[in-house]
Amino acid sequence: MNVVRVFSLTLLSVMAMNAQVIVPGRCPKPAVQKNFDAARYLGTWYEIKKLPHTFQKGECSTATYSLKSPGVVGVLNKELLADGTINTISGYAVSKSPSEPAKLLVSFFDNSPPAPYWVLSTDYDSYSLVYSCTDLGVLRVEFAWVMSRQPTLPEETIKELYSTLSSIGVNVDKMITTNQDAAYCSTMHH
Repeated sequence: MNVVRVFSLTLLSVMAMNAQVIVPGRCPKPAVQKNFDAARYLGTWYEIKKLPHTFQKGECSTATYSLKSPGVVGVLNKELLADGTINTISGYAVSKSPSEPAKLLVSFFDNSPPAPYWVLSTDYDSYSLVYSCTDLGVLRVEFAWVMSRQPTLPEETIKELYSTLSSIGVNVDKMITTNQDAAYCSTMHH
């Protein structure tokens, strides 16, 4: 067996153990937000729903986007861990192509490859639907986030966004709710 295959199998087994969403088949090519305006997207978004994954273990999760330099968006993710500490990670996002500005690549660590961050749908003022998918041979690893400018989002909006995810083959039954309860999350906003 060659090194790449051994590495891939090792990576898959590690990811599988860690509650990632790994499904058969190649990544879909969903439509993304038309005429995406990164400037209007800046600011803080509250995570409402997500596909489970290992690198976020907390609740009260937020993502704050800022303009670092032309074409480079700063990313600051915060979450409240079970022990009461606030976990943060920062990185940056760049658009892969001027013709598709809603298809971003996000980097958090210097040595790791950037991950796709595709804004499928947003109205900039209340909701955003983000999808990320990476092909691993005959399998794919999927991430999805439903985010809101407020700690809540109307159920009918969530249903519409779920419909978009379902249409590209995402199993929305696997989506989990992020706790954004005001009292529970109060330490996040000081």
